[in-house]
Amino acid sequence: MVGRLSGKVAVITGGTSGIGAATAELFVAEGAEVLLTGRSRDKGNALAEKLGNAAVYHEADVTQEADVKATVDQALDRFGKLDILFNNAGGPTPGDVNGITPEQIRYGVDLLLTSVALGIRYAIEPMKASGGGSIINNSSIAGLRYRQGNVLYSVLKAAVSHYTRMAGIELGPHSIRVNTISPGAIATPIFWGGSARANTLTDEDNERKMQKLQANLSRATPLPRSGLSMDIAEAALFLASDAGSYVNCHDLVVDGGRTSMFMEPPVPGSS
Repeated sequence: MVGRLSGKVAVITGGTSGIGAATAELFVAEGAEVLLTGRSRDKGNALAEKLGNAAVYHEADVTQEADVKATVDQALDRFGKLDILFNNAGGPTPGDVNGITPEQIRYGVDLLLTSVALGIRYAIEPMKASGGGSIINNSSIAGLRYRQGNVLYSVLKAAVSHYTRMAGIELGPHSIRVNTISPGAIATPIFWGGSARANTLTDEDNERKMQKLQANLSRATPLPRSGLSMDIAEAALFLASDAGSYVNCHDLVVDGGRTSMFMEPPVPGSS
């Protein structure tokens, strides 16, 4: 059976664990050739080896412009074209209203917003050469609702969603669709310090933390289960495939209904 991404080439940033790794596995299973990036060389190489000849790992830090450009160049060198870009890399950012520093702001902007803007920039010409493409940016319900992340993280995710809409308007005439996915309570290693922290733990420790996290998050939505990385991967597959060919400038919320729940307001005087 022909896969939904047969003949397509995809770049997935932050592809060594969690949502990125699940998406890489699903895309390859659906026929795509995938270049996955991240800072964990061991995890990245292990995943690429598991996925076979259709996948390759490229070490990259999305906060560095040279690495973003090199990622696209590597995909072109290895596979000859670029059809899909999933700007998935990210992580927690410090930064509360009381005491936020310029350094925290710069770090957050580089990690969550600049990386997306540059990924889009360097994908444009290769996608034009391919006759179009699909760019997917990982946003968050933190950009939609209060108390889903700290202030800086939430503001930057809202910026990612709006940047996506503006980019989709400008790139639509070139048949390049630009959309976001806004995950809700998804069980990934970001909850205990990000993928870098998870990479220092044993598989048993990670599995124990994941089971506990899923049990806790199952109480955070109307649906009686936690969100999983594969839920987001399936959403990315829809947006990347021909099934989503008329979807552009859209924010696909995948949160089990969490954004429809009433959220308790903050206690006056608390921070």
